[in-house]
Amino acid sequence: MTNEQWELLLKTVNGETPKNPVTGFIIDSPWIPGWAGVSTLQFYSSEETWFQANKKAIETFPDTIFLPGFWSEFGMLTEPSAFGAKLIWNEFNLPHAEKIISDVSQAGTLINPNPKTDGLLPFIIQRLLNYQEPMLKMGHETKFAIARGPLNIASFLMGTTELMTGLMMDPENSHKLLETITQFSINWIQYQKEMFPGIEGILILDDIVGFIGDEECKEFAVPYIKRIFDAFDSKINFFHNDAQGLISTPYLKEMNVNLYNFSFEHSMKEIRELAGSEIALIGNLPPRDILAQGTVEQVREETSKMVRDFGDKNRVIWSCGGGMPQDVTTDNINAFIETINEEVPKLKKILV
Repeated sequence: MTNEQWELLLKTVNGETPKNPVTGFIIDSPWIPGWAGVSTLQFYSSEETWFQANKKAIETFPDTIFLPGFWSEFGMLTEPSAFGAKLIWNEFNLPHAEKIISDVSQAGTLINPNPKTDGLLPFIIQRLLNYQEPMLKMGHETKFAIARGPLNIASFLMGTTELMTGLMMDPENSHKLLETITQFSINWIQYQKEMFPGIEGILILDDIVGFIGDEECKEFAVPYIKRIFDAFDSKINFFHNDAQGLISTPYLKEMNVNLYNFSFEHSMKEIRELAGSEIALIGNLPPRDILAQGTVEQVREETSKMVRDFGDKNRVIWSCGGGMPQDVTTDNINAFIETINEEVPKLKKILV
């Protein structure tokens, strides 16, 4: 991300209505390899392939912000690998981690990983270090520290069904599990900041927050996510949950979130009402059914409808409801950006 993009993002999050509409997309390995014409395994295993694919995306779409920008990642494997999970790779599909515990009662057996030495974490850092100079020549810096959320990591380590059961049946050990994961996540976030002092934002991704009820959200999600966002004094606390978000949205401010990416199943107006006017929103076109599978004409039509239905251009980054999915074409992305640039200036209402 360039300093100009960061400043634009920061102003938008802080409530300054931009002169021109802002578009942005979360991009990583579900989308980049296929779009760039390489296999998923090539993308992970070759630093040069990773760099060139990201560079191609940035140069193809210079008028949009890709978040978090040159994301050094291995799909969903990063955090589970640090806990010792077995990693299963696939040439063209996303990899996955095998479970390491089968019941929440085993939470006490987990050892808090060292982010400097354990799993794939050192490779995440070294990849960014190796490509600092080429990134800087492009005007890009590492601006976000990134981690999956505690519930998300817990679901990787023991399975989603087992986690949900544990939260209901064994809250004591569930807290023990989440405490270990949260302290690890704080250490991981702080280490990223230590290695790249220019980091000024935190991105936490946790879809499992969308699977729990209100009481469970207040007990098992809000306090742990807040602690991670408080790991250092960041300017942007970016939370991604593209599962059901109506339960957790009212607690965003309490979690210290100021930028929120959510499911396309919820309208932007609905989320704005629940989140409050102080939370910047990034969304909300259906990512798979429209952005990936729709025609250019359908992308234009649904994007126009999204803008008109929301009727606001303050504290909003126009995007899709989640990360960029597989198979989104250049034409469809351009259609989205062009339509936003045409439709947003027509809006009259600005929330203050």
